[in-house]
Amino acid sequence: MSEIARRRGVSRQYVNSVVGLSVKKGELVKIGSTRSAFYVSPAYSGALEKGITRRLENKNLHDHEVFENLDKRISLKASVGEDLYSIFYYAFTEMLNNAIDHSKSKNVQVEVRTNGDLFFSVNDTGIGVFRSIMNKRKLNSETEAVQDLLKGKVTTMPKMHSGEGIFFTSKIADLFILESFGYRLTFDNRINDVFLEEVKPSKKGTKVSFTISSDSKKHLDDIFKKYHSDPEEIDFDKTEVLVKLYLKGTIHISRSQAKRITSGLEKFKLVVLDFDKVPTVGQAFADEIFRVFQNKYPDIKIEPVNMNEAVRFMIMRAMKNN
Repeated sequence: MSEIARRRGVSRQYVNSVVGLSVKKGELVKIGSTRSAFYVSPAYSGALEKGITRRLENKNLHDHEVFENLDKRISLKASVGEDLYSIFYYAFTEMLNNAIDHSKSKNVQVEVRTNGDLFFSVNDTGIGVFRSIMNKRKLNSETEAVQDLLKGKVTTMPKMHSGEGIFFTSKIADLFILESFGYRLTFDNRINDVFLEEVKPSKKGTKVSFTISSDSKKHLDDIFKKYHSDPEEIDFDKTEVLVKLYLKGTIHISRSQAKRITSGLEKFKLVVLDFDKVPTVGQAFADEIFRVFQNKYPDIKIEPVNMNEAVRFMIMRAMKNN
């Protein structure tokens, strides 16, 4: 700074103020700190850093400020289209905000990589996403918490959150992973499937990982619209339920399992029940959903899809008895 001031015939304080204003406007990016710091254009800084990891104290953190700070290093906004940037910004800030508000973790570690696919992770050592839902909703297991989480509109802080963040982020990603205290929930949208598995060693807290192709043509609005039953409305009132995730130890599904499926579905206008990879269902299961629940909430449309003939027979029978 002193050399620049001498050459230009101005004070060092003046140079500092001009450079500081350029950094604030995003015209320059500071690389390094103290005497070793130097300043480059955002485009060049992106070439310097394609991966960043930061450990943040969970105190007065603001998700958008953290993202903007990271973006000064990786120059994502200057290197991808507006649609992809909006997706990455939305997903990162939603997941970091969850960690800030819900985890009760003293620190949160974030990682962003842009070499190849776009990737970020948010890692905390707090109470754990599945356990938090299980305790708040008085459920019997983390598995039941996962089942509720997959429906959307599930939050432990209804006054502060709509419960939509994880739902929509999991839908817009190519690959989205939630790992917490021995359970890993994977949304692989490249093959349109969801997996829940027990893993060791157990991860304390919650780690969220998000990946999307740098060539992705997805639009955030398309994902939102997909879960509106009426394209003219802006309400998130449609959900999908993967029935296979409620199978436990038997090819028949009981009435109690059907009640687990319908728990919370009264918040929606359209429910798509996906029976892919479900070989058959019991009479009690079909009756509970397509007669008992449907009679209780006649304004809710239930749409079964991907049924084999055995499943279709039982569901049509229950519908006929309604």
